[in-house]
Amino acid sequence: MAAYVFKAIDVAGTVSRGEVDAPTKQEVADKLKSRGLIVVDIASKRKDVNLNLTLWERVKPQDLTVMTRQLATMVASGMTLLRALYVLEAQTDSKKLCAAIVDVRKDVEAGLLFSDALARHAKIFSPLYIAMVRAGETGGMLEDSLIRTADQLEKDASLRRQVKAAMVYPSVIISFALLVLLALVAFLVPVFAKVFKDFGGKLPAMTQFTVAMSNGLTHYWYVLIGFVALATFGFRHWKRSERGRPQWDAFRLRIPFKIGDIVQKVALARWSRTLSALVAAGVPILNALDITGKTAGNSIVERSMASVIESVKAGGTISEPLKHASVFPAMVTHMVGVGEETGALDSMLSKIAEFYEDEVAASVKALTSILEPVMIVFVGGIVGFIVISMYLPLFNVYNQIK
Repeated sequence: MAAYVFKAIDVAGTVSRGEVDAPTKQEVADKLKSRGLIVVDIASKRKDVNLNLTLWERVKPQDLTVMTRQLATMVASGMTLLRALYVLEAQTDSKKLCAAIVDVRKDVEAGLLFSDALARHAKIFSPLYIAMVRAGETGGMLEDSLIRTADQLEKDASLRRQVKAAMVYPSVIISFALLVLLALVAFLVPVFAKVFKDFGGKLPAMTQFTVAMSNGLTHYWYVLIGFVALATFGFRHWKRSERGRPQWDAFRLRIPFKIGDIVQKVALARWSRTLSALVAAGVPILNALDITGKTAGNSIVERSMASVIESVKAGGTISEPLKHASVFPAMVTHMVGVGEETGALDSMLSKIAEFYEDEVAASVKALTSILEPVMIVFVGGIVGFIVISMYLPLFNVYNQIK
């Protein structure tokens, strides 16, 4: 027997809370229904202390997309939601996603709404996902909302893949350059340093710097590792802080070599696609704007949504505050304005998303061609600096002998 706490209301609307001992949530729900109560929430009083082997496992976007599309297909075919969830439990490969589906199914069996059951797993199901499901439940169009959600997840995953593809080449080149630098400083420079001791005299400044860097790396490598670890931790903490996140997002928009442009286009594509999906699903506009800001992936866009929400609350339009936000180009604000005037905001936002998704694809290809010569110069500069600094003393000795 397990202990469960519940929240329920009677026919008069009076809220009651309590604790019930029962083997499952379903039996708790049956007991409450037999007492004439309407179940609002049921939760375990004590959580299992068993080791959760899936704690560090992450749900892949592809797994969530496939699950959502399968659920939409089964619901559209006339299958009940509970039966569809049972089927998903049996065929979902991701252990963490399967465990979440099991919990969601049990909560639905206990009387919770599907969207409320999903909200208990916020690390797996985003606010966008939950809002679209809740809108589908309210409007009796759950299968349509699930299909839109799956489409949104696929588009978002496609954007992520394009950005990751753009970062593969520079990441490989920079990693290779660092390995070459470490190898030269750790193995080649010490050999030359021994030779320089026999020469006597004062070494050139460039050579002194390289030898000092080599001595620090070979004798105090643990300090370097500690510094890198501390710097990484400090940067991640700053980037997630209330003060650092806006600064980091603003910096990303100004990165040269077209990288800042790609960041802006990705944010605009995600913003317009998300808002289009929420509006089309019937989510209230204020909730849609709030969710869109939180899921845009850029605090500059999120702040812009705060001013848009205030404008809508005051009876204004969405497009007017966007004109004063530097992250939104004039084309976007004009198209949003036209969408509001014609009552086709969702379709206009979808066209904006398609435009910027195509722009991201083109910009990624252009970025690769720009970064290739830059990376070659970068690696050549590192190797050239080490080589020149090692040969400068030899040139000096040669000049003295001559």
